[in-house]
Amino acid sequence: MRVIIERSAFLKALNHVQSVVERRNTIPILSNVLLRAKDGSLRLTATDLDIEIVEEASAEVTQEGAATVPAHMLYDIVRKLPDGAQLELDQGADKGRVTLLSGRSRFALQALPPEDFPDLSAGEPANRFALAAGSLKSLIEKTRFAISTEETRYYLNGIFLHQAGETLRAVATDGHRLARAQLPLPEGAAGMPGVIVPRKTVLEPTKLLEGAEGDVAIALSAAKVRFSFNGLVLTSKLIDGTFPDYERVIPRHNDKVLEIDTKLFASAVDRVSTISFEKGRAVKLNITRDRLMLSVNNPESGSAEEEVAAAYDAEPLDVGFNSRYLLDIAGQIKGDAARFNLADAGSPTIIADPSDQDTLYVLMPMRV
Repeated sequence: MRVIIERSAFLKALNHVQSVVERRNTIPILSNVLLRAKDGSLRLTATDLDIEIVEEASAEVTQEGAATVPAHMLYDIVRKLPDGAQLELDQGADKGRVTLLSGRSRFALQALPPEDFPDLSAGEPANRFALAAGSLKSLIEKTRFAISTEETRYYLNGIFLHQAGETLRAVATDGHRLARAQLPLPEGAAGMPGVIVPRKTVLEPTKLLEGAEGDVAIALSAAKVRFSFNGLVLTSKLIDGTFPDYERVIPRHNDKVLEIDTKLFASAVDRVSTISFEKGRAVKLNITRDRLMLSVNNPESGSAEEEVAAAYDAEPLDVGFNSRYLLDIAGQIKGDAARFNLADAGSPTIIADPSDQDTLYVLMPMRV
């Protein structure tokens, strides 16, 4: 293999693919990136056996071939080379080494056989559809914060992506809060299987989609999902489990409605929660006619309270919530107001943006 490539194009592709490579690996070849030079391009592939990222970069290929070299080391070398540099990658008769030349710099990197590199992308998923990059990013961002980190409940460690009537719906929950977002069902998505996309997988497209335009091609099977956009392909295994019936925890008869300015509310919650050393400490909401009093009482450090104007016309109610969860949800509401649909101090509450009918959040209360 012998190829000449411009530093910025190589660095961009390397930056994308090396992000899935674990720093410590018991399987040596998983620390490497697969480089395959063919037909005027250099294809880079990296995997951790759960996720695989493939990206192509234009290059001058003088000898086709393939090799695998340490991903993070190669990335660090290319990152430290000067802007505008030309790089030459050369694997001669010694298949155990790849030489990188740039200006007066020369690096010899140990290589492992490319035929030993695992292929996660084998097989063709049955369901295919496309989503605008912004729409996919929005679905992920609106729900990912509610993904559970409790490994024993592995089936909650991702986003449940599925068809719900004429919509494509994304749901995540950790048992304390639930996030649900949806958009019109894309053409080709009808009949798709309901799948659980792992936490690490949903984080990768969010980073890679930054500034991306156009559509993302999505291919699904019962075991894998594939995202393709801008010359990049991300393939991931899915969580093999059954997502719980989340509809059962969404209350239908919460008749007490509180509307409040989102930014004022979030700022007040942030301020009063400062008095608490514990992230999970409850913030008490004392709700009366057109008034909300937020308070925190910490026997070790003191107490705090703040009054916020609100729209409310029901019987007075005291209810407590995890302050961090309130801030997470408030951060997702893009409109000026947040609407709380409440029942009582012990029942789940629906929080939504009145200007966004496709997204809702459910939050379990805490004792105060």
